[in-house]
Amino acid sequence: MSTNAAATEPYPSSDSRVAVVTGASAGIGEATAKLLAADGWHVVVAARRMERLEQVAQEIAQEGGKATPLALDVTDGASINSFTAAVAELTGSKVDLLVNNAGGARGLDLVLEADPEDWRWMFEANVMGTLEVTRALFDQLQVAEAPQVINVVSVAGRGAYRGGAGYNAAKFGQTALTDVMRMEFAESGVRVCQVDPGRVATDFSLNRFKGDAERAAEVYADKLSLQAEDIGETIRWVAGRPRHMDVESIMIRPLDQV
Repeated sequence: MSTNAAATEPYPSSDSRVAVVTGASAGIGEATAKLLAADGWHVVVAARRMERLEQVAQEIAQEGGKATPLALDVTDGASINSFTAAVAELTGSKVDLLVNNAGGARGLDLVLEADPEDWRWMFEANVMGTLEVTRALFDQLQVAEAPQVINVVSVAGRGAYRGGAGYNAAKFGQTALTDVMRMEFAESGVRVCQVDPGRVATDFSLNRFKGDAERAAEVYADKLSLQAEDIGETIRWVAGRPRHMDVESIMIRPLDQV
């Protein structure tokens, strides 16, 4: 077999593939974990809410899949270190796929009225969280046969809007980080993809407005919205591409948001 032919072989279909999905206790992360598990991945579901993770893992097991819940706060260095050690012990020091999905927004305030603490949290969760988790797992990615990193960013990382300055700044930063990761990781054979969702009907707005359900509901009222599974299916597709393919970025929005 020629070198070129070997490079274009499909992604290994072995059940030994390991995927780590952060922010997997709900929404896009949960949907992604379930879809990957249905394809035979052993999915490490990671987030702060252990009770919810255990429920997600149980639901995956009921469908014949394999998932392991591990606690992770991407804004906490000690949590990341403990998580990385647990993943290494669980998987034999190999991770095939990392989905950096943890993050989020806080507030929708104008620049002059914004809470600096909200901005700091958004930068820590979206930018530093992606950076630190990727760096922590990079050695385990390098030993995989066809490693991938998929960063779930946002259309907010491509275009700004009123009230979104803090979240825009964080997501623009995460976009730049992803672009540089792609350049720097290519020589190690680690592919990097950015998925940019538009409006998705999840708990995103409820969290953004700190539990204000009425205000969160207004975001989706009388509008088309994507579902978490729409983004999960996109990630699932990218994760299944042959190892010679580098899918750099995908933007997906509901029709009335284009």
